[in-house]
Amino acid sequence: MTAPALTTNDLFEAQAEALKLKWVAGRAGKNRLLEPTTAKFPGMALAGHLNFVHPNRIQVIGESEVAYLAKLGKKEHAEAIHNLFTSKKTSAVIVADKKKTVPDMVAAADKHQLALFSCPLPSPVLIDHLQYYLTRMLAPRITVHGVYMEVLGMGVLITGESGIGKSELALELLSRNHRLIADDAVEFVRVGPDALVGQCPTLLSDYLEVRGLGILDVRLMFGETAVRHRKKLHLIVRLEQIQPKKMSKIDRLQVHQKKRAILDVSIPEVTLFVGPGRNLAVLVEAATRSYILRMWGINPLEDFIKRQQAHINNSGE
Repeated sequence: MTAPALTTNDLFEAQAEALKLKWVAGRAGKNRLLEPTTAKFPGMALAGHLNFVHPNRIQVIGESEVAYLAKLGKKEHAEAIHNLFTSKKTSAVIVADKKKTVPDMVAAADKHQLALFSCPLPSPVLIDHLQYYLTRMLAPRITVHGVYMEVLGMGVLITGESGIGKSELALELLSRNHRLIADDAVEFVRVGPDALVGQCPTLLSDYLEVRGLGILDVRLMFGETAVRHRKKLHLIVRLEQIQPKKMSKIDRLQVHQKKRAILDVSIPEVTLFVGPGRNLAVLVEAATRSYILRMWGINPLEDFIKRQQAHINNSGE
């Protein structure tokens, strides 16, 4: 699992135009991380109104905060500014609501090398934008080996050992009007407590590598609708070689749904065995349809067991 290294300079360059940010002082603090890699609770208190008790990564000073600071005595005011710009948890300070930055803020920002921005937007609007941007950019992510497809509208990750036929299966699914998201390296981002979104690294987008054919441009071969950039992960399909000893131990009724954890999110997983005469593309479609039925609350195994039990009960009468 990796956490993107996002600095105050990255934030400014990405949001300066949208939020009309101006860099007032503290340019020496441009390389401060907005989320330290050693953070115990990543994503907590990223941006918010001025808070001295539990400092935010980005301290926003709005109309109420400016009024509060103005009411303080000279000594208390100086102490508050000192505490604000020396906090190890804070990476940037933004003065919002078209309020002017006071000279002691500018001096403290330069002295302690902490970025000081100004923004004309109302502080609640600014915080809303920052929270969305930071949560998205700092979300936990991991790169997984496999092929990621959209099958019947569901995000399906196809995994298995190298050379087992993942790319060939993807090619067959493409010919059946399903869509490619990523080949070989799939980047998953946790966008919620129980939600993962898989996407393709920019350098690999649109391409599929098939042994014997080389690199294929899926967009040119199958059309614009054959590829998409990102999709929520719903199902994992793991490919395995058929082994007689292992096949005899398979739970053929699949009483217990297998799961695999990625970034602490539990995802349903099915195993398909590769062998002569097995149409894996059809099996992947069937596995996806079965998953959709389960989402709708339909469980064929339970219905089958109830039917058999009813037959046994009727036969005993």
